[in-house]
Amino acid sequence: MTYNVNDFDSVDVVNSDRDHVWHHLAHHKPFEKTGPMVIVKGEGMRVWDAKGNEYLDAVSGAVWTVNVGYGRTEIADAVRDQLVTMNYFAQTAGNIPAAQFSKKLIEKMPGMNRVYFSNSGSEANEKAFKIVRQIAHKKYNGKKTKILYRERDYHGTTIATLSASGQHERRHQYGPFVPDFVEVPHCCEYRAQEGADMSQYGVWAANQIEKVILQEGPETIGALCLEPITAGGGVIEASTGYWPRVAEICKQYDILLHIDEVVCGLGRTGTWFGYQHYGVQPDIVTMAKGVASGYAAISCTVTTEAVFEMFKEEDDAKMGYFRDISTFGGCTAGPAAALVNMEIIENENLLENAAVQGEYLRESLKGLMSKHEIIGDVRGKGLLVGIELVKDRTTKEPVAESVVIAIAGHCMENGVIIGRTNRSFKELNNTICLAPALISTQQDMDRVVTAIDNAIAETVSKM
Repeated sequence: MTYNVNDFDSVDVVNSDRDHVWHHLAHHKPFEKTGPMVIVKGEGMRVWDAKGNEYLDAVSGAVWTVNVGYGRTEIADAVRDQLVTMNYFAQTAGNIPAAQFSKKLIEKMPGMNRVYFSNSGSEANEKAFKIVRQIAHKKYNGKKTKILYRERDYHGTTIATLSASGQHERRHQYGPFVPDFVEVPHCCEYRAQEGADMSQYGVWAANQIEKVILQEGPETIGALCLEPITAGGGVIEASTGYWPRVAEICKQYDILLHIDEVVCGLGRTGTWFGYQHYGVQPDIVTMAKGVASGYAAISCTVTTEAVFEMFKEEDDAKMGYFRDISTFGGCTAGPAAALVNMEIIENENLLENAAVQGEYLRESLKGLMSKHEIIGDVRGKGLLVGIELVKDRTTKEPVAESVVIAIAGHCMENGVIIGRTNRSFKELNNTICLAPALISTQQDMDRVVTAIDNAIAETVSKM
């Protein structure tokens, strides 16, 4: 397929963007010379920029969102039809797509029962934090307000969610932060802490959480917030034994388990939700990116009925109900898109495809390790894959972030968009991150692997 760049004035669009748009996560000084990249069309796994260049997108919209691929007319049509019929009313009242999507979503989440709508992953996690804090006041006389979060995990861009960020460069210059957020150690076996029990690292890593709980006082801790697989922090899956022990600890100390599925949810790892690989039952689950594959803004904070019941009050004067609102949580486009998104995942067997193509991708990348000593580790689950790059495999000294930037740049120049840990840590911004759409084919995976292979070879030759 070719894209006709004459459908618009590309120079005018690029100039307007450069002069007026404030981009996310971007240094703007270089745009004065080169102009920003402007994406104008997407179809399947591919996108086109304003200059007519075609790219294979291996990160689903750069931030791991477009799970079912670009150009899905059935989602766009559903959104259009819904908006013409009823576009918006605050979630103080109900609407048809929200009710229908909630029912369908809960069918995929045994043990969960209530869906609170908002419009971003950060906001979904904010709602969860507010739920935990309000429970602390309603049930524990203002105690149990502390929320634990894990080193290397990430939960959003707001001040409260940054307070729960285990990626310290993302926090830089944004303090002071909200009190009563407490960090627990990471669970990356490849970067195991000194003195760790490597014979059962997963259990050992979970027990480090218990140590923090005992230091802080179990009576002060309301929730533990974890990603099922650390995503932007380096694509880290916990080792065997970790999750059962985490669940056991939470139950023992009456701590709510909040699992942040903003990245992993809706099929990314080969199951509907990442936590479902590990046999644990959360109290709160948050999700956003893949819920509607980017076709509309939507996020969900999902709770058990037991959590929901804590907010029922006979007497309104007690102000015990959840006094929260998300303006665009009342937009019907999100759940309308999400319904069709789920149908596509089901009808096209995309959970199975994510598992199969993800395994193929990881094995193909592991095959590059014999060629490139710079590859220290390949890890992930489903179509969430990380490649950690090191100067030396024995010492595991990480490469500089500039090396990963160069590799990503080489891939871009050759028509493949990949991701990376981006200004998150002082020394560990050394992981290539891949999250291609669930519709990926083996041919797509081969092209990604070839691009990375060539980019590493070229970059290393210049080091």
